[in-house]
Amino acid sequence: MELEGLVRCSTNYVPLTPISFLERAAKAYRDTTSVVNGSVKYTWGDMHERCLKIASALNQLGISRGDVVATLAPNVPAMHELHFAVPMAGALICPLNTRHDSAMLSALLEHSEARIIFVDYQLLDIAHGALKLLTKTKRKPPILVLIAESDGPLPTDHIASETHEYESLLAGGHDGFEIIRPNSEWDPICINYTSGTTSRPKGVVYCHRGAYLNSLASVLLHGIGSFPVYLWTVPIFHCNGWNLTWGLAAQGGTNVCLRKVTPKAIFDNIALHDVTHMGGAPTVLNMIVNSPISDRRPLPHKVEVMTGGAPPPPQILSKMEELGFGISHLYGLTETYGPGTSCIWKPEWDSLPLNERYKLKARQGVHHVGLEDVEVKDPVTMASVPADGKTIGEIMFRGNTVMSGYLKDLVATKEAFNGGWFRSGDLAVKHPDNYIEVKDRLKDVIISGGENISTVEVETVLYSHPAILEAAVVARPDNHWGQTPCAFVKLKEGNDGVGAQEIIKFCRDHLPHYMTLKTLIFEDLPKTSTGKIQKFILREKAKAMGSLS
Repeated sequence: MELEGLVRCSTNYVPLTPISFLERAAKAYRDTTSVVNGSVKYTWGDMHERCLKIASALNQLGISRGDVVATLAPNVPAMHELHFAVPMAGALICPLNTRHDSAMLSALLEHSEARIIFVDYQLLDIAHGALKLLTKTKRKPPILVLIAESDGPLPTDHIASETHEYESLLAGGHDGFEIIRPNSEWDPICINYTSGTTSRPKGVVYCHRGAYLNSLASVLLHGIGSFPVYLWTVPIFHCNGWNLTWGLAAQGGTNVCLRKVTPKAIFDNIALHDVTHMGGAPTVLNMIVNSPISDRRPLPHKVEVMTGGAPPPPQILSKMEELGFGISHLYGLTETYGPGTSCIWKPEWDSLPLNERYKLKARQGVHHVGLEDVEVKDPVTMASVPADGKTIGEIMFRGNTVMSGYLKDLVATKEAFNGGWFRSGDLAVKHPDNYIEVKDRLKDVIISGGENISTVEVETVLYSHPAILEAAVVARPDNHWGQTPCAFVKLKEGNDGVGAQEIIKFCRDHLPHYMTLKTLIFEDLPKTSTGKIQKFILREKAKAMGSLS
C-alpha cells in the first residue's frame, strides 16, 4: 500500500475523556433516570445541565485548568455530578476519605493544594477543624461549599474560609458553559489518596485516558448492559467508585445513592428500585450473609455483585449465591484505577463440585482489556514465575490504566516503577491457565522457622469455622521461630461459648502443622471506610505482645 502523502488529520484527534460519557448520555438517555436519592430524582438530561452549571460556577470562583477541587461526602448526588463537573471546568477532582479526622484532612488539603472543598453537611465539623488547622499555616484555606440535605441558612460559625451552598452555587452557573477539555488525554483528571495504612497517604494521579479506559473496562468486567440500576455500596471516594461514577453514564445507568451501608438498606433498595448491580468488599458481603432474617427481602431477580479489595473467602461467595446474588471477583489497587484483573468464569467450571468452584472463583484471574499486561514476577530478577500454581512472585502491572505517579513524590514513584513495571506489593502464584491467585501482601507474609506462611490461607480456614464472623491473621514475634501466626477473630452472635483452643484445634486439623495458629484474640476488627481490615493496627498489637516462646 502506498502510504506516502497520507497525513494524520488532526481534526479527527479528540483526547479520550470520561466527560464524553455524560455528553453522550444527555443525547442517548436524556429522559432516563440518572440519580435516585430518596425522593430526589434526576434524568441524564438534568444531570448534564446541572454539571454544566457547576462547572460554570467553579469557573466564576476562579477555578481554571490544573486546579484541584476536593470533596468530602458520602454517596450522594453531588458526588456523581462533581465527578463530571470538576473535569469539565478543567480541574482535578480529589475525593477524600470520609473517615479522615481533621488533622489528616488538613494535611491532605495542604498537600493537594485544593482551592475548593465540597463538604457534606454531616461532615462539616471535621471540615471546620481541618480549616482551622490550615489557618495556622501559610496556606490559604480552600473555599468551602456545603452540600446540604435541604434548603436552609448556612451554618457559618467557625468556618475559616469563604463559604457557599451547593444548590445556590449551581443556580448561579450557566448551562451554556463551554467545557474546558483536556489538551491531551494524558492530562490529569483526579487525585486519589491511598489508605495510608503505614504512613501518610500518597496522592495517586489519574489521567483522562486511563479514567476513560478503566471506566469501560469496569463496565465490561461487571457485565453491565444498557439501562442498569446500580446500588452504591462502594464509596465513591474510593478509586472514583471503581470508575463506575463515569462508566455508568456510558450505559445510561441509574445510580441509586446509599448514604450508609447496612444489610437492611441494601435489601430495601434492591426491592424498591429493582437494582441489577452493586459492588462491595468481602466485608460487605460478609455483612449481608450474616444479616438477620428480619433485615432481608426476597430479591426481584439475580443481582450481580462485583467484589474486590481483599481475597474473598470461598465460603462467603457460596453463601451470597445461595441468597440469589451473582458474584464476580476483581482485583486491583488505587494505583491501577481500581479494577485491574477479574476472575473470568469459564463455562466448563459449572460442572465442578461446589467447593472447587468457589476456590476457583476466589482467584484474581487475568488482566482486563484496558491493561497492557499483568505478570507475577520475581521482584529481584524481574523474571516471570512459572505458571505452576506454586512459585510465588510479586504481581506487577503495566499499561494505560496504571497511575501517572504519586503527587509531589518522585522518589516513591520511581520506586513503584522500578524495573519498568508497577510493583503492587502483593504476592501471588500463576496457575497453568494463566489465572493469578493472591497469596498475601508482601508485608503480611509470616516467616516461621524458615517457612513462608500465607495469612490468606489461614484466614480461609478460619472463615470455614461456623462460629467465626470475621478473621485476620498477622505475625507475632517469636524468639525461637522468628514469627508465629496470630489471629484476631470476631464471633457470630450466639457463639460466645466457643473458645480459642477449639478454634486453634480446628485450624490444626485443616492446615499443615507449621501454619497452625499459636495465638488467638477475640475482638472487633478495625476497618477502613471501604471495608478492608486494617492489619497494620493488628500487627502493632501482635508486636506489643512480644514473644510467645
